[in-house]
Amino acid sequence: MPLTFRALSEDKPGPKWAGLFAAYWPAYARWWSREGLTGRPTYLECNRAIKTHMPELLPLYEELCELAGGGDMQARFLSFFGPPRYLAGCSQAIWPGDEPMLVRNYDYAPSAFDAVVLRTRWQGRGVIGTSDGLFGLVDGMNDEGLAVSLTFGGRPQYGRGFGVPLILRYVLQTCATTAEAAETLARIPCHMSYNVTVIDAARNFVTAYLAPDRPAILTHAAVATNHQERVEWSSHARFTATVERERYLLQRLTLHPETQEKFIRAFLRPPLYSTAFDAGFGTLYTAAYRPAQGQLELFWPDSRWTKSFENFEEDTRELVLPGDIATPIG
Repeated sequence: MPLTFRALSEDKPGPKWAGLFAAYWPAYARWWSREGLTGRPTYLECNRAIKTHMPELLPLYEELCELAGGGDMQARFLSFFGPPRYLAGCSQAIWPGDEPMLVRNYDYAPSAFDAVVLRTRWQGRGVIGTSDGLFGLVDGMNDEGLAVSLTFGGRPQYGRGFGVPLILRYVLQTCATTAEAAETLARIPCHMSYNVTVIDAARNFVTAYLAPDRPAILTHAAVATNHQERVEWSSHARFTATVERERYLLQRLTLHPETQEKFIRAFLRPPLYSTAFDAGFGTLYTAAYRPAQGQLELFWPDSRWTKSFENFEEDTRELVLPGDIATPIG
């Protein structure tokens, strides 16, 4: 199946972002409303949630809403407050060497993926990351030397809170260190369970276990797959082999000191690399973030794509992924 990745750079919200939103909005609108609009929070609830939990983001949120057309439904969607349920696979780990480096696999349905690497300077803060919903991010870094990534936390519970991609965006827009990010992650309500790993330029790192029904747990775990402190959803754990992937990564951290390149390449092979595209969680890319250098590399089994704050070319990468196309959004 073909998949086209795009790299887009726009310092301030403008016509490039508006064009992307217009192209993606029909599919996202179907997804957002698939349980009925009454199942989603109202605009007033969404606006109040941003003001309460992410006040620094409010002017940016309002600007993006206007660029998206100024409609009620677009504004509710862009708030990421109370979104529908969604699950992903994913594995991530901190390289054990001296240089700070966060490596992750993003395992998800290709038809439900933005496939956009976005570089922005919104509100004066440089951010590069992999877009989700065109406002949120599934991984990224900022020009202060902070990098962040998520995996699904392996629990079906759903609650009142934000979709985690906007939480990652907020962290990168407002935080400069892992300590600041940890404090932020601990206080913002998340609508489902996710594991968020953060590393800064001084190689301080934390993995936060977020959940809708209990306080966030901050850990020094260098590895995150698709469960938290223990497996709580057995069928999902078996289906995604979360325990096996975690053990494999922990063994690499403790038993096999290796170069950056070798560590990254391990993510491009089983058990970390998944070809379950027809089930909605094939590995769409491997990312290596070097926040001290301001560099991101995306890897596939036969190629790589390098982006940085100093050198960010707006280009595309054409891929052919194995398997059948998963069910589209909506």
